[in-house]
Amino acid sequence: MATIEDGNTNTFGPELPAMFDGMKLAAVATVLYIIVRCLNLKSTTSPPEIIHQDTLLSRYLFKSCPMLTKEYIPPLLWGKSGHLQTALYGKMGRVNTPTPCGVRKFLPMQDGATASFDLFEARGDHSTGDDITMVICPGIGNHSEKNYIRTFVDHSQQQGYRCAVLNHLGALPNMELTSPRMFTYGCTWEYEAMVSNIKQAFPQTLLIVVGFSLGGNIVCKFLGEKQSNQDRVLCCVTVCQGYSALRAQETFLQWDQCRRLYNFVLADNMKKLILSHRSTLLGLNSSNICDADLGRLYAATSLMQIDDSIMRKFHGYSSLKEYYEKESCVHYMKNVTVPLLLVNSSDDPLVHQSLLDIPRTLAEKMPNVIFVLTQHGGHLGFFEGAVLLPQPLTWMDKVIVQYTNAMCHWEKNLPACQKSSHHDRNSCLQSTGVTQSG
Repeated sequence: MATIEDGNTNTFGPELPAMFDGMKLAAVATVLYIIVRCLNLKSTTSPPEIIHQDTLLSRYLFKSCPMLTKEYIPPLLWGKSGHLQTALYGKMGRVNTPTPCGVRKFLPMQDGATASFDLFEARGDHSTGDDITMVICPGIGNHSEKNYIRTFVDHSQQQGYRCAVLNHLGALPNMELTSPRMFTYGCTWEYEAMVSNIKQAFPQTLLIVVGFSLGGNIVCKFLGEKQSNQDRVLCCVTVCQGYSALRAQETFLQWDQCRRLYNFVLADNMKKLILSHRSTLLGLNSSNICDADLGRLYAATSLMQIDDSIMRKFHGYSSLKEYYEKESCVHYMKNVTVPLLLVNSSDDPLVHQSLLDIPRTLAEKMPNVIFVLTQHGGHLGFFEGAVLLPQPLTWMDKVIVQYTNAMCHWEKNLPACQKSSHHDRNSCLQSTGVTQSG
């Protein structure tokens, strides 16, 4: 028996190292496969998909704004992953962030709230010689001190733009609420107050409207609420917005693209922000928030639960559905007549693909709308770079300024009669058909 056992040992002995080597190779291959899949390394770069109608303005824009039609090239090793682009934006915002110098303005609101925005003067003349102000609305719970806002403002200042950046109500860490209300998904009151203040302070200035993520919803809703809100507005640009909160709420509960996890993280950040103002939200007599609402807030694990227990009550909505319906820009965008550039990324883990049917349909029906869909970029990422390290300026920063520069020169060269009204200006937007490129 011992002889047989020794024989078996001698028989399998040489094979065991080879077997272990095979297992190691299989493990390495598995890890590499996971890395390639997670980093999306096999994905190729391509120009953005562009939905638009063939107009004189769109032809001019594609000649004057070549970034719209050239491929966006993210950093080689990680830039093709929407999750890593989003995570880097969420953690760092940007790299080598500048610190533009501005002045903080405070605006008393009718309900006792105090809105604020930061004003940054241009660092030089605009190439048109005109006075032009970018009125910027940041993403959820954001303000002028966020790194991605500072980077964009600094770049815009260098190109001759004055910048006004809204600080969402309740978002600044060192500013107390003066009424039992915070910013919401689609409340335009503070943004309207900022725009009105800029128009009064600078009677000759022309406006560029810019909105990031949730800010994109607010600015589009603002423009569509009243025709007068579009006075002196040259164009509007939004990046990575979701267009309809009602349609987005179900997708935020799904696990594909880890959307449910992002929902939890966003809800946790929002919960902390609300709780930092709990004394004001509970202490004032006019408050619609009670102790029971705060109890539900502590237990909330999604944005929808927070919206239902807290956010909708700031404006007296009777249900979550009513809140999402009334505060989504999708119902107002048909009223917007100024040129509108809508930018999204296909790999944005926060914005479900089904929501992109909204801007696509708008661009197919409205001659003033251009919808740009990049293959990569994540949520407000759009980093550029060679292999590993991203550049300080992103594709998003550069394409917005290039587009607005083109629009400013377009407006400069319009006959005086077409500058006087949106109706006359829109004669240059007569369409000859829907075009899809990319």
